[in-house]
Amino acid sequence: MKIPTTLKHKPVIVSENYENVDGRYAYNSDAKGLSLGLAQWNDRGRVDISAKVWRYTGEKWSRQSEELPLHRVLDLAILVCRALQYFREAYRYEKLYDPEKPVIDRVGLQGDAMTVAVCTDNEKIDEDIKLFRQALSNDDELIGERLRTLSRILKEMGY
Repeated sequence: MKIPTTLKHKPVIVSENYENVDGRYAYNSDAKGLSLGLAQWNDRGRVDISAKVWRYTGEKWSRQSEELPLHRVLDLAILVCRALQYFREAYRYEKLYDPEKPVIDRVGLQGDAMTVAVCTDNEKIDEDIKLFRQALSNDDELIGERLRTLSRILKEMGY
């Protein structure tokens, strides 16, 4: 299925077969494509690049398609990696976290730091964190494959 090029997001680099590789939803996904392109929120004289997940309901392109600035895509990748790293050692805590010290890390970015923490404001955190850990475990092969691929590409780029 071809990603639309007549909408406000202007695709430049695309993956139009994303539905075939969308993790556990592969071959049965409403996420039909990914694109990197010119952001839909661009104003005259200002150009931002965004990443977009294109979702299709079976009848039309969905309003639930997501568009994110590239730095947010990378920030999400950082958050995922830090969470995975945390859960390798979380078994040491009775509740999988320390209620007295819910902050996992502060990742330095642009002169400040992105705080990574267990969400203790979630009233069901003790239950939800166990479900989260189990879901990470269930998807370990899918996530690991993508991280290895990302690592290889980053190394090829000199990072």
